[in-house]
Amino acid sequence: METETREAKVIVFYGLSNDEAVKTMRAVKTALETKDGVAFAMTTPTNIEWPMGELVAHVWEEHIEMGKR
Repeated sequence: METETREAKVIVFYGLSNDEAVKTMRAVKTALETKDGVAFAMTTPTNIEWPMGELVAHVWEEHIEMGKR
């Protein structure tokens, strides 16, 4: 999993409202000039306890799977 996520761009939000998160995601995508080159996640009561590497890998894997749809 490490080699798959080494080049991944993942941003994890903590404490943002849904509206703030959406605005931030749009701004980041514009700044990076990409539509799907970055994955985003909000913290949850469950994932806040995960090691960062595990969270990044999980978010990136979901991002890849969603892109296949």
